[in-house]
Amino acid sequence: MDTAAFHAGEQALQARSGVRERLAAIGRTVIRDHMPDQHRELFGKLPTLLLAVQDERGQPWATMLHGPAGFIRSPDLHTLEVHSLPSADDPVARWLAEGAAVGMLGLEPQTRRRNRANGRVRALHAGGFDVEVLQSFGNCPKYIHAREPERIVSQAAGPAQQLGPLLDATSLALLRRADTLFIASASGANTGTARAEGVDVSHRGGRPGFVQATTTSLGLRLTLPDYLGNNFFNTLGNLLAWPRAGLLVPDYGDGSLLHLAAQASIEFDAAALAGFPGAQRLLHLDVLEGWWRPQAVPLRWSVPEAPVQFGG
Repeated sequence: MDTAAFHAGEQALQARSGVRERLAAIGRTVIRDHMPDQHRELFGKLPTLLLAVQDERGQPWATMLHGPAGFIRSPDLHTLEVHSLPSADDPVARWLAEGAAVGMLGLEPQTRRRNRANGRVRALHAGGFDVEVLQSFGNCPKYIHAREPERIVSQAAGPAQQLGPLLDATSLALLRRADTLFIASASGANTGTARAEGVDVSHRGGRPGFVQATTTSLGLRLTLPDYLGNNFFNTLGNLLAWPRAGLLVPDYGDGSLLHLAAQASIEFDAAALAGFPGAQRLLHLDVLEGWWRPQAVPLRWSVPEAPVQFGG
């Protein structure tokens, strides 16, 4: 069996779901150490890139970079050149450095195509950075709301606002109407012993309002239903091994970004799942802190078309 493609957290959840042996047998055929041509082609035509890094505490953060089509280039099977950098007020900016582990997601929402690439920053320069790709794999189009980037606007971004763990009315309103968010995770603290490819960023989608926000003794808790997927358990396996998550919630109407840091836990209790039809498990995220960045991305998107999994 090929066990190298998945770490202990991923393997534990695969075993719990009864798919461990099947995925061990095919691991390196679906999770590659290089990018196939169709992945390189997708990255090369995108106007955005989802990016994840960890800070000095091992806390993952996610962001969205942007540029004209072609701002991401792949000169060979093992390299992505990104000609964009996070702005100074982006929580990712300080931690994007040579040698840093990164996770990347290329998502084309209008076609529901998405590919992931994880690795390390090989070089950082004035106009962007180069990544040595160590893992590359595709994801199915499930749960992606189709929306078209409509225009690039010249409106300047507003000042970033640091948020406490209870957030504010604007960010809570976005969470409660969101149909899409992104989760940054890692397989460990990434202090030199964690696998370089363990930093990751993934997509989560649902009907508007699929994120449930409640107040507990710990503060603000966000609960996400986890539906049937590819059974790799890349994100949940990371969170089982290292229960820190970084959320990115985009406002597709005005280009604002909400960045959150959270403590994660996974719930399997049948009684709790009863309130979330179709969910296989629940992901609880206890918010630690956040940043609100108004009009951070100079793109606007069309009204979404819901995926068939949600009756659209």
